[in-house]
Amino acid sequence: MTWLVTGGAGYIGAHVVKAMLDDGQEVVALDDLSTGDRSRVAAAPLVEGSVLDRALLDRTMSEHGVTGVVHIAAKKQVGESVADPLLYYRENLSGLVTLLEACRAAEVGSFVFSSSAATYGLPDVDLVDEETPGVPLSPYGETKLIGEWLTRDCETAFGLRTMSMRYFNVAGAAAAELGDPGVFNLIPLVFQALAAGERPKVFGGDYPTPDGTCIRDYVHVADVAAAHLTAARALASGAASATYNIGRGEGSSVLEVLQVIGSVTGLDTAPLVVDRRPGDPARVVAAVDRIHAGLGFTAARGLPEMVESAWAGWQLRHG
Repeated sequence: MTWLVTGGAGYIGAHVVKAMLDDGQEVVALDDLSTGDRSRVAAAPLVEGSVLDRALLDRTMSEHGVTGVVHIAAKKQVGESVADPLLYYRENLSGLVTLLEACRAAEVGSFVFSSSAATYGLPDVDLVDEETPGVPLSPYGETKLIGEWLTRDCETAFGLRTMSMRYFNVAGAAAAELGDPGVFNLIPLVFQALAAGERPKVFGGDYPTPDGTCIRDYVHVADVAAAHLTAARALASGAASATYNIGRGEGSSVLEVLQVIGSVTGLDTAPLVVDRRPGDPARVVAAVDRIHAGLGFTAARGLPEMVESAWAGWQLRHG
């Protein structure tokens, strides 16, 4: 079986490609390199191009004998999606439609869809399970939720079996050269502040949590990749379609993350507490019972390993 990994030269996609290659899977990556780097996928064939290019998809699937797809290619910045929703609907949804059309034509039977906890919006629950209503707060989250609906409809229409993977706060790297190049999430934002000689900002210190700061479920990118691999293998073995959370099932507060960063880097991470950001929920933690029961998957890496690997990647890129 040959798998096409879209977005395979990006941060998460490259980890999925690595996990699948290490498992002995046949893999071809496709990436438009707008945020990806071809050096990340030196061990697999890389097709440069967009999922919006139907002719390229048809040619790639035919030439490589693609029988399954892991779809990761997407725009993924919440703020950018609010500022430019047309871009997000074109790239994330029109791209998905084009890819699914190519899958139907090539008789691809297995499809792993990289979704997001952004589909849930602001869940007011202790643990967010897969039945928690999806009320996304951004065009990005909307495109992911609609994407899940679309892949589900394709199963009804032409038998495409799908697994949608809703991952939570991704961090870390399987190797320093595969580290996250973006500075959008908490850990790299703290690294950036420390590198500039600034105190890291904490948005709100008066939430109804033990230390007053927001709690999130952080999951190592290598575990996210392992979950995608496990889903792909399950589909290849005939498993039924499903939707799964990818997280650790436990939360870490912003201050706890800062403490770990301080321990790993040896730097002073005493924060500057500023006003809350609108729309930030106090707590978002995944329920992970379903993925454990359905796929036998459990995230294996903790917060210290995420920070250590993220720091190694940061030092490699920035010194």
